[in-house]
This record gives sequence, structure tokens and C-alpha cells, in this order.
Amino acid sequence: MTGPIAHAKLGASNAHRWMVCPGSVAAEDGLPDQSSPFALEGTEAHDLGEKALWDYGVLDTYPNSEMAEFVRVYVDYVKQWADYCDDFAIEQRVDYSDWVPGGFGTADAVVLQGQTLHVIDLKYGMGVRVDAEENPQGMLYALGAYADYSMVGDIEDVVISIVQPRLDHISEWKINTRDLLKWAELAKQRAEATQEPDAPRQPGEKQCRFCKAKASCQALFKHTEEALLTSFDDLDNIPKANTLTEQQMRVALDAKPLIEGWLGAIEKLARGRLDDGDGFPGYKLVEGRSNRKWSDEREAEAKLIGLLNDKAFTKPKIISPAQAEKALGKTRAVEIRDLIAKPQGAPTLAPESDKRPAIGVSAEDFGDLTE
Repeated sequence: MTGPIAHAKLGASNAHRWMVCPGSVAAEDGLPDQSSPFALEGTEAHDLGEKALWDYGVLDTYPNSEMAEFVRVYVDYVKQWADYCDDFAIEQRVDYSDWVPGGFGTADAVVLQGQTLHVIDLKYGMGVRVDAEENPQGMLYALGAYADYSMVGDIEDVVISIVQPRLDHISEWKINTRDLLKWAELAKQRAEATQEPDAPRQPGEKQCRFCKAKASCQALFKHTEEALLTSFDDLDNIPKANTLTEQQMRVALDAKPLIEGWLGAIEKLARGRLDDGDGFPGYKLVEGRSNRKWSDEREAEAKLIGLLNDKAFTKPKIISPAQAEKALGKTRAVEIRDLIAKPQGAPTLAPESDKRPAIGVSAEDFGDLTE
């Protein structure tokens, strides 16, 4: 891929926001994009995936071998469809402006097999697990792909796939084109709502997570008050957790991700103003905590050996399975596969809407809580 990447105002990647919170479009207008090392890493992975789908061998010689192995998972998934297909497109621009004004995007891979259209999306990040079912980004890409391929022949079904190799997660969801086109009318209505002068704002953990306007959002501030502050009469004497009603605890737990994200955005905004020398009433930048380190490790090593002998060193620690696989490479990594075990993850609190199955737990699962 070359040249700058264009983004639609009502883009597929932020459809989860504007379809739920129409007012966020105007609120974000004019605010700078927030780039990050993770976004740059994702762009690199997508570029590599595109090259590897044309020339599989580039994965064997790519300098970042860890990225190459993760991208290989995506490439192998696409190839299982693309190797036996009627048509195949990589980094395909898809236009869904028939339903969403100015709507377009770039689908990572589009594969036509008979009357089934596959729309495949690579997500290289590992922060948030994404499912294909009723995923608005995938559905808008599917609409754009359908608009193109329906002129070639009848399309009965669309399979939306999301590949997240770093989370060992692949999600697939099939929808017939009749239902997809019904949903398109909903997308059209939501897109029209974003153009209203007083487009409503609807705060929520998912739509607010990466919103550029959340630090100054009055609707989110009000939502915070309604979610927590109105649950307690006296904020100077907030009750202990074990004296709350279950409903109060539920309100607090439901609001935690959204409020933590909001507070983080406000802190980032305040720090940015201080970094720029503009000042922020009541706050200043101070030196944070740091850990001591050797000013010259070689000099410290020589000195400590003379003073402590073998006590100058800690015992060496075996490298992790991931480090070993990276060092061995894909071909030889199979030699240690039988030595690797994946223990059950610690019990984690999640809302009932979470798609992971519930597990049975006992007090022993949480260790000694008195320590």
C-alpha cells in the first residue's frame, strides 16, 4: 500500500460509535487524530499481510519474525478460501454510500465463492477481542462488497470473518443478503441522524472507548453523575462496599470501564495542556517515581563480584515458551510443543452479556484473601 490513507467521516471502523451516538460525529469534527505505536504496528502488519497474499515467501525473510508468524495465521486463513474461488481482492476499497452518505472503507480481503461472499478483516491488536456477529464494521464492508459483486451475479450469503492472531481468535458469522439489506436501512437511518443539528449523544463503554471528544463530553459527564453520584447521598461519607445493596454494586460495576476511560481522557487532556505550557487550574507536572539503576553496569558488575562473589548474580531463568518459539522459528518450534502447557486463567469478573462461558469457582481459586 502506498500513499496516504483516506478516511470517511462515517467510516466503518467507527460505526460502532456513530450508529449508537450520532452526536459524536459533530463532537469529533476538527479534533486531531490520535496516532499511537499500536496503530503504526497495525498498519505494518496489514502491509505485510497484503504482500504475503501475493508472495507467501516474504513471511520467511521478514525482519520482524514475531509479526510474520502472527500475520501468517491471517494469510493462511484467507488462502483457504482464496485458493479455490471465483474472484479475490486484497485491500479492496468498498463503497457503501448507497446507504451511508460518503461511506467507504478498505476491506482487507474479499473472496467470492459461487453465491457466497467472504469479507475478511485482520485485527493485529491484542487489547480488545472482537466478534464478527452483527459487527457494524464488517456489515458495512459487506454492503460495499455486495454492491460491487451483485453486478457480477447473485449473492445469497455473506460470511464476515475477523482474524485476531495475537489473541488466538478467529470469529465467523454468516448473514443472508436479504437480512443484510434490511440492516442497511437501519444504518441509513442512523447515518441521517448524525446530520441533525442537535444530534443526540448516547454515552456507553464501547462507543466512548476511543472517542476523541469524550474528555469534554457533557453527556458523558451527566451519565457519570446518573450512574454513580445519584446512588450515594453523601459523597464525603461513601459507604463501604459490603454495606451497599446489590443494585448499587451493580451500578458501580457496570459504570467502571466507562468512567475509568473518561477520567483517563480528562487526565490526558490536562497533561497535554501542561506539556504545552498552557497551564491547567489546580494542577502541575511533578517528577514521578523512578527505580534506581546502575550508572555503569560493567563497573558495578566488577565491583560487586569482588565484594559478593557469586552472590552478585541472581539465578538465570529459563526463557518463556513464546521466546523459545521465536528463537527456534516455526519449523523447529514443533519440537517443544509437548513441553508447553497453558494453565487455566484466573477467574475474572465479567457481565452476563460476555460470550465466554461461566466457570465454577471455589474460595481456593482466589488464594488467601487475608494476605
